[in-house]
Amino acid sequence: MAEPLPVSETRTSSCPLDCPDACSLEARVVDGRVVKLDGTRLNPVTQGYICAKVRRMPELLYGPDRLLYPARRVGPKGSGEFARISWEEALDLAAEKLREARDRWGGESVLPFCYGGSNGLLSQDTTDARLFHRLGASRLARTVCAAPTGRAAAGLYGKMAGVALPDFRHARLIVLWGVNPSASGIHVVPFIQEAQRAGARLVVIDPRRTPLAKKADLHLAPRPGSDLAIAMAAIRWLFEEGQADLGFLAAHATGVEELRRRALPWTFERAAEASGVPAEDLERFVRLYADSSPALIRAGWGFERNRNGGSSVAAALALPAVAGKFGVRGGGYTLSNSAVWTSSLDRAEVDEPAPPTRTVNMNRLGETLLEADPAVRLLFVYNCNPAATMPNQEKVRRGLAREDLFTVVFEQAWTDTARWADLVLPATHFLEHSELVKGYGSYVFYRNQPVAPPAGEARPNVEVFAGLIRRLGLSRPGDLETEEALADALLSRSERMRGELERDGVAGPDCGTAPVQFVDAFPMTPDRKVHLVPEALDREAPLGLYGFQADPGSERFPLALISPSTSRTISSTLGQLVREPATLEVHPRDAEARGIAGGDVVRVWNDLGETRVAVRLNPDLRPGVVSLPKGLWSRSTLSGTTANALAPDTLADLGGGACFNDARVEIDKIS
Repeated sequence: MAEPLPVSETRTSSCPLDCPDACSLEARVVDGRVVKLDGTRLNPVTQGYICAKVRRMPELLYGPDRLLYPARRVGPKGSGEFARISWEEALDLAAEKLREARDRWGGESVLPFCYGGSNGLLSQDTTDARLFHRLGASRLARTVCAAPTGRAAAGLYGKMAGVALPDFRHARLIVLWGVNPSASGIHVVPFIQEAQRAGARLVVIDPRRTPLAKKADLHLAPRPGSDLAIAMAAIRWLFEEGQADLGFLAAHATGVEELRRRALPWTFERAAEASGVPAEDLERFVRLYADSSPALIRAGWGFERNRNGGSSVAAALALPAVAGKFGVRGGGYTLSNSAVWTSSLDRAEVDEPAPPTRTVNMNRLGETLLEADPAVRLLFVYNCNPAATMPNQEKVRRGLAREDLFTVVFEQAWTDTARWADLVLPATHFLEHSELVKGYGSYVFYRNQPVAPPAGEARPNVEVFAGLIRRLGLSRPGDLETEEALADALLSRSERMRGELERDGVAGPDCGTAPVQFVDAFPMTPDRKVHLVPEALDREAPLGLYGFQADPGSERFPLALISPSTSRTISSTLGQLVREPATLEVHPRDAEARGIAGGDVVRVWNDLGETRVAVRLNPDLRPGVVSLPKGLWSRSTLSGTTANALAPDTLADLGGGACFNDARVEIDKIS
């Protein structure tokens, strides 16, 4: 008798991972397993193709690193020795430890730790927030990425909707500032190329000669942390040369004269000294910007990751207001467009009021675990891999090694953090549970259904946190406990979005899918004006907004270490699929000065720690800068440490953001 043919189906989904593009997806499922992922044209921005990262999702779903069942630690902390237990045992143990921590040491001894492992609206800030708020747990400031940028954008524009990605084709000048779309948002690249074919100029501001920088009309390669000098010099020139749009500023902005005063000291010569970019290139940039219309700045998150990060972004975002680049399709700026959904989605029935407990900055995890009073006794990690992603990695590891700390890790894979856990819980992948997905670059919103059953015993976040609430006796009448109920509640105030989802499978925001700034989209500030020097940001920044803090390099540690995104991982997601050892990229001039050749193994070090890797010579780096990829797992280096072991846990000037690019190091040849 012939064997039955495998059941093959094609199902639709979308990607909620930490990328602005939010691809629409098509999954081929054979006998209940996803065997292939591809793109669809439901999202017109992603145009039917997806990145190589997401194509590899079947390897993550069913690979050897997938976490398939609950387990309890049986060996020393960090050893990775675990014994399988049942879900009932696991949830009982988690509830017992949560109750013990609250009753013995107070609710603040519990620290939930999560970030953007999934940007879905159901898998974070629903039943999880309800649990930790009702426990009176410490609150987490999620500041490892986008915090300075978010503060700057909210202060100046109230998070105004940005230029839609397809409208890049209308720009006559595109400035890519601190962003490398070839690795971290590939779907804007065709629109940039289309604009270039139509005659648009391209400027790239990045310490590396990225793929798009090689095709640019002008590449500025500043020292990490010095972008503020470039933006302020551009603002000064616009005012002093009569190129500022004073009519627009009078009608639509506040703080104009104060911004002008603060920019006045920033001559091209001073900015060149601070940034390492020749003065003539700075002048060429601002003249090109002034003379072009439509002119568009695409600001990324790369230039916020330092002591001047918030002020740098604020100054860059001030440029289109000063130069009068709004009001025309393809002109203005694009950053994160996530805020456009706030008027469409009502979270009143989902959000749990936060208790007045302490707030912990996630960039200070190591310090918090080792020094906080009251001490953290229970760490609950989900949607995040802090052992690989937080700064001051060695301090984080020392904190995780505490014998009096109970760590729960709710994860899809055996991450570096999971190996430090006392209890691990297997989480579903986004293809295995229901989700609401919003784009923060492209203007799309989806409602996903699972396309395949969970691998092993994995369970979705909503279900697990709801179960813990019940076990702890924290349930209340009317609690929404399922993904479907939560999704319906989130969509309950927008019949338009609900109707679009049911009819088209995708919805757009209230401002439309192609807003023109200052025509269809306006600042979300109280007075609908641009606040060029907002008082709140001015008070927050240590030297005042636009105050420049000097480079932290020294004679002992002269090299700036950066850790840019790559085409291999999304932060640390998919890091287990990076098989080959990482390499440190070094400019040939810096290598020669240290007697180092390509392929040599080096020690990269500073007072915080060290990592050991082989060297790859890269003339596309600016001299004085070395590069080790973002998102590496410990297995990727010879020492088991990554760039995060060298990154300080100091904070940016706004938003308490991370300062990864303030790492200053030296490198020594080992072999």
